[in-house]
Amino acid sequence: MNVSAGTGVFVLSLMSIPICFLFNSLIYNNSAEAFFFAGCTTVLILAISARFILKMKAPVDPLFYVYAVHAFLSVVNLIIGLEQDNIIDGFVTFYLKEANPHINTAHGHMISFWDGSVHYFMYLLMIAAITWGDSYRAIGLYWVGSFLMRAIVYILGNAVGKYGTHVGPLFLLHMLYISVTVWACFSIFSQPSTRDVQLTNIRDAERKSLLHRPLDLLFIIYLIPAFAFCVFRGLIVLDCSSYWCQEYTRQYEPYLKDPSAYPKVQMLVNMLYSGPYYIITLYGLMVPGCKWVPDLTLVHSGALAQAQFSHIGASLHTRTPFSYRVPADSQVVFLLVNVLYVLVPQALCYRCCTRPAFFLRRTPDKKTE
Repeated sequence: MNVSAGTGVFVLSLMSIPICFLFNSLIYNNSAEAFFFAGCTTVLILAISARFILKMKAPVDPLFYVYAVHAFLSVVNLIIGLEQDNIIDGFVTFYLKEANPHINTAHGHMISFWDGSVHYFMYLLMIAAITWGDSYRAIGLYWVGSFLMRAIVYILGNAVGKYGTHVGPLFLLHMLYISVTVWACFSIFSQPSTRDVQLTNIRDAERKSLLHRPLDLLFIIYLIPAFAFCVFRGLIVLDCSSYWCQEYTRQYEPYLKDPSAYPKVQMLVNMLYSGPYYIITLYGLMVPGCKWVPDLTLVHSGALAQAQFSHIGASLHTRTPFSYRVPADSQVVFLLVNVLYVLVPQALCYRCCTRPAFFLRRTPDKKTE
């Protein structure tokens, strides 16, 4: 397939920058001339981009068009994050004033930056894979975990937090966007795996005991305290009266008590989903033939990367009230624990996906007459 379609998506996504600026200027000028100019320019940009994308053979994978729209919106989210932090001005000023207040929280800032950088990069990778005819299931599963974590925490946090009464039409539009994306997530799960490992490698991996797999042993040792830390923070947001919970909240993570409810929902989701993940992954590292382990680590590592990026950033962000930010003398410990908590699962995911022989099952040879 010709790569011009993928290049056209990249160009189209960058067109969101002048479009945002034009429409923001249009709203503030409130003149017929500005409206005409912005409308004509937008139509012209979209028409040229669409013609460029479809000039050659159009991709048959419907997810190509889903990712194209998402890439466009990811750049818009990056613009929103940059303007929220006063790095740029005049692109989405009206939207920030009139949009749902959730987007102006510290958590809203962080998911804007995540979507505008990491998600955008993943969309371009998947679009490139589609245009080249390659498999994108691995990066797709990583994106599935990241997007679902972002969506679950954002929706539930909006519903139960202090802005729960400010749900407007834009939030309903956001729900439509999420519904289409959930369909894309299921489509990725249905794609066949492309792992191809020789039978001899699978046999050799099965014969190795845990003591002969020191890296896996280290991961198993990590999973136990990770599970405990996950449950511990879940108990904190459930208002556990234990002395250790109270002291940890006061000294290291007061953001867990933020009234926006995003950290509370985040820790509950971690406890209910990451907790069981650690247990079944522990089993998968000890018992050979658990072929679901690589896919599961991809989804979980993507989810945890998004969750920890948002949590760490919001805990230190100036939009978070001062009393809920991490104290200055505790920031080193806070960063060390939380960064380690997110980096080790990425290493585990890399190990499971690059050397999956231990997790695969031997296919019995068919008897030939």
